[in-house]
Amino acid sequence: MSKQINKQPTSQKTTTANEKAPKAIASTWKKILHYCREYTVPFVASVVFSIIGTILMLIGPDKLSEITDLIADGFMRGIDLKAVQKIGITLLVIYAISFVLSSLKGWIMSTVTQRISKKMRRDISTKINRLPMGYFHHTTSGDILSRVTNDVDTLSQSLNQSIGNLLSSLVLFFGSLVMMIWTNGLMTLAVLAATGLGFVFIIIIMKHSQKYFKQQQAHLGTLNGQIEEIYGGQIIVKAYNAEEDEERTFKKMNEQLRVSAFKANALSSLMMPIMAFISNFSYVVVCVVGATLVLNGHINYGVIVAFMVYVRYFTQPLGQIAQAIQMLQSAAAAGNRVFEFLEAEEMPVETDRALKLNDTKGLVEFEHVQFGYTPDKVIIKDFSAEAKPGQKVSIVGPTGAGKTTLVNLLMKFYDIQKGDIKIDGVSIKDMTREEVHNQFCMVLQDTWLFEGTIRENLIYSGENVSDETMIEACKAVGLDHFIRTLPDGYDTVLDAKTNLSQGQKQQLTIARAMIDNKPMLILDEATSSVDTHTELQIQKAMDDLTVGRTSFVIAHRLSTIKNSDLILVLKDGDIIETGTHDELLSQNGFYAELYNSQFE
Repeated sequence: MSKQINKQPTSQKTTTANEKAPKAIASTWKKILHYCREYTVPFVASVVFSIIGTILMLIGPDKLSEITDLIADGFMRGIDLKAVQKIGITLLVIYAISFVLSSLKGWIMSTVTQRISKKMRRDISTKINRLPMGYFHHTTSGDILSRVTNDVDTLSQSLNQSIGNLLSSLVLFFGSLVMMIWTNGLMTLAVLAATGLGFVFIIIIMKHSQKYFKQQQAHLGTLNGQIEEIYGGQIIVKAYNAEEDEERTFKKMNEQLRVSAFKANALSSLMMPIMAFISNFSYVVVCVVGATLVLNGHINYGVIVAFMVYVRYFTQPLGQIAQAIQMLQSAAAAGNRVFEFLEAEEMPVETDRALKLNDTKGLVEFEHVQFGYTPDKVIIKDFSAEAKPGQKVSIVGPTGAGKTTLVNLLMKFYDIQKGDIKIDGVSIKDMTREEVHNQFCMVLQDTWLFEGTIRENLIYSGENVSDETMIEACKAVGLDHFIRTLPDGYDTVLDAKTNLSQGQKQQLTIARAMIDNKPMLILDEATSSVDTHTELQIQKAMDDLTVGRTSFVIAHRLSTIKNSDLILVLKDGDIIETGTHDELLSQNGFYAELYNSQFE
């Protein structure tokens, strides 16, 4: 694959990408600066401290030049120790103030960047709740986690270490240049000629390294997604002996990350050695040119001493500027991924949908519903049905018929494209998602438990739940005895050390739904992971739970829905049969075929 890519002509495409790259970087940094606008005052204070501290440093070489000249002249007429002492104290005060200001700058930048990281992670957390479900179907969890952790950390560290250093380095660079010109123009020209080569190399390196920093962040997100996916499915990987296949996939992704990271860091790491060489070469130039000028009587020895320090002040910032720009490039790449997430299309705002259901009866009507996850692929074509209050409605059909999609639409996880869904005559389009969710308790086929106590998992997001209610729900699903055998009972922490079977996890989620006690109920193959004996116990609890509640049951095991008030048979997004279990069997149609196939 890589060989084919390398052989492709890249002239026009690369040119276009290179033209867009600076604009993209500028756009990203504009967003970053706008995002940090509330911290303008501390940023400005940090800049002021940095500038003042750097200017004070630039005064030092001039004072050193004075001391050198006093000592050199003193060999002939005697050294003026009081003058030397006065200049020495002045230097000590100057460097002490510069140190304090530099420390303040560092403290301010560290504090501000940590607050920016906190704000950014908080905004990402808020953003997650506003994104449509479709976003998570197209983006891996690992990639999202990488943006929350790696990209935010990279951006924070780059802001902390680059902006302050870049500003102080620029001030030091141009300040030392001004001081050198003021001290001696001829030696300044010699230093500029020696360091000019460094500028050329820095510009070339910066031009080529940015694209690799972007690739590095993207490859890191992809790799994290693959790792998160495999760690979560280790049992399946081992069961299918797919370790070698997954290892090859990991190695391929890891190699992509290694190559992009190597190219980015290898190019950027060239800056410091180049600048070290230029700096050393500049010292040689200063010594040679300075010695010639001293012998000819054009300058004093103090000028050479001052220039030795100025050369360090002039060339050192070049390396620091190059390093800061490298970090800014890395920050731009990370920031682009973060803002790409923060700017993702959100679910429609629902401030105009204020209708609430105070006493829900449970009448649910589907009116000519049409939906597809993508516009070109319609899954639900023309679905119409009615669930009367208190009815147990089962939805059956082959895989891909649209059963789970109907539940997603009913819960308003997705907005329907045509038609309408009404609860007690009120369209869910006129209700907020939170209000729709408040009407249903839900048990899914895939269990979800977080690391916390059993009690916390059972009363998840609930308020004022009594122990009696919790215990009764666990007794109803046959879980109370098992919980009491655990070391801490209901306060046992569910983590890697607590070994729960899949069936027990399912029982916990069902008990959670019973405690939630919402007006209506959705069961998506809720008993698929339990044994026959436990299933009968849970089924009885479910029958008790569904009394007086409109219930929607998605089932593949048709024997569990015999007592349903209404069975909807779906195929290719349409209802092809409706009725009770006995009525559908007597029709000897598609439902009867599905039912009998389970016993063949």
